[in-house]
Amino acid sequence: MARSARLESGFQDRLIANLKTIFPGCMVFKMNQRQGIPDLLILYGKKWASLECKKSASAKRQPNQEYYVGKMNEMSFSRFISPENKEEVLDELRKTLQP
Repeated sequence: MARSARLESGFQDRLIANLKTIFPGCMVFKMNQRQGIPDLLILYGKKWASLECKKSASAKRQPNQEYYVGKMNEMSFSRFISPENKEEVLDELRKTLQP
């Protein structure tokens, strides 16, 4: 595994643990079946969100990622998340998912 993939994977694993703490009982699925689909799907109560994990804010975005993050954001909530914007995105996510 390339170093950048390991960095993103480590960030993603820590993020999943954070999400499960913030949203007790949530379900988090890794979604890597189709190019461009965000990495994580979070189900919480009657709401859902998706997150595309990046190792840094300047990391390259793959084809279709902008499209799918935008489309899923129109439906519910979707963001690109990296260590640099993690707290901001999690704050927005709390406001969206919590009753």
